[in-house]
Amino acid sequence: MKPLIEIKDLKKSYGHLQILHGIDLTIAEGEVVCIIGPSGSGKSTLIRCINYLEPFSTDSSITVDGMKVGRGKNLAKVRAEVGMVFQSFNLFPHLTVLKNVMLAPMRVRGTSANEAARKAHELLARVGISEQADKYPGNLSGGQQQRVAIARALAMEPKALLFDEPTSALDPEMVGEVLDVMKNLADAGVTMIVVTHEMGFARQVADRVVLMDSGRIIETGTPTQIFDNPKEERTKSFLRAVLNH
Repeated sequence: MKPLIEIKDLKKSYGHLQILHGIDLTIAEGEVVCIIGPSGSGKSTLIRCINYLEPFSTDSSITVDGMKVGRGKNLAKVRAEVGMVFQSFNLFPHLTVLKNVMLAPMRVRGTSANEAARKAHELLARVGISEQADKYPGNLSGGQQQRVAIARALAMEPKALLFDEPTSALDPEMVGEVLDVMKNLADAGVTMIVVTHEMGFARQVADRVVLMDSGRIIETGTPTQIFDNPKEERTKSFLRAVLNH
């Protein structure tokens, strides 16, 4: 599998506070990577750097499908290829569900309204909410809104999808419906980087699990290695805490 996203020596600071300490990570095409770790460990900052929502140190390097990430002419291209699904949905409240999904392909890719609508209906069916197409986001449950957000990210036909704790703002009974959609995407071969607190999802769906703490990658491996046979003491203590062992 060829590398799709390459992160080299990624450093990020806010003033004197260093958030990321030289992260190296390569994501292959079609790979599902789950990033776990305690709050404040830099997980969300890491994935926000990938599409330059967070600027990073000039001596760091991120490439997406061979394109360098940073200020300049490549940035719009990179963002068109990397879809992002946030904790808080970030849907446009004044647009219907259908229009939310149609907007970016029309604006960025120059897709016709008819083609964008056809594709949007297809994607809403794929995430299991085609009957909500004419509603406004405010009339949907949190789980439904997050599924619209996933359909909207897919509408750009991105090369990779980034998920920033996509279930953390949801009521517990809605988490499953969103994770099911994400599992289906993983099964379909979509490249995904998922920051998550859902250990069962990481164990079941990830090709690779990355544990971060204090802005560093502590350990990386298959779900079986990380969950059943972690090498690092920090990984063991984190998993004990979250799995109540």
